[in-house]
Amino acid sequence: MIEMRNILTRYYLVLAALLVLGGSCKKDYYRDTGTLSPEFNGTVLEYLRSRPHYFDSTIKIIKMAGMENVFNTETITFYAPMDSTVRATLETVNGILGFQGKPPVTRMEQIKPAVWKKYLCRYLFKGAKSMNDYPQLDPQNLSAFSGQVYSSYDGQLMNAGVIQMSAGGVKYAGYRYLQLAYIPSEAAARDYFSWRKVDVASVNIKPTNGYVHALSSYASDAYNDNNSDDLVVYNLAFFGFDPFNFYLDAVNAGIE
Repeated sequence: MIEMRNILTRYYLVLAALLVLGGSCKKDYYRDTGTLSPEFNGTVLEYLRSRPHYFDSTIKIIKMAGMENVFNTETITFYAPMDSTVRATLETVNGILGFQGKPPVTRMEQIKPAVWKKYLCRYLFKGAKSMNDYPQLDPQNLSAFSGQVYSSYDGQLMNAGVIQMSAGGVKYAGYRYLQLAYIPSEAAARDYFSWRKVDVASVNIKPTNGYVHALSSYASDAYNDNNSDDLVVYNLAFFGFDPFNFYLDAVNAGIE
């Protein structure tokens, strides 16, 4: 049984991060969608560039992947990963390289553009979708509320759905949030606990060519116990969801 003290500690750490991100957006965007205007007068790429403290690494990846035109001209929905997820993935890569006695990656440019593009596209979808366009996701009742499986920009299977938390013992009466998940295989399309998940911190940011849903630095598994009290377990999120396969792809492509 997970200790409630640890859960609350993690919850408040994440809440603090959300408040910082919300403050940077002039409090326009909230986890349960905001009441103020979420519109941004610029493209998706221009929005990211306006928030370099959170998305500087993501901006570099978009450029290295040769996808700036996509983010500037196509109608898209982008789940924007924070810089901390890129650092976490590269730290994992360097940990494995160090264990093998190999030199670390010190510059993002050492990873081939095709690798960055593959993992970047897991966050990118054609068309514009706000939080209200996604179905409900209940990890304990997938037969009724399974979110929806989508193909990412390059065809990777992903799931997106809105999780509605409980409040005061009443199911689905609490706050709601959007969650994006990487599905590792078609056989796991209905296996929620095998998915690699990350929560959205700020939803419905609306540049001129689509939507941006800014991701948290943490992945979570949300579920209800028999008393309908919500337990949330937070883990560090990685860029591309799977740092070990990222390492294999980077090595196979050649690290400069």
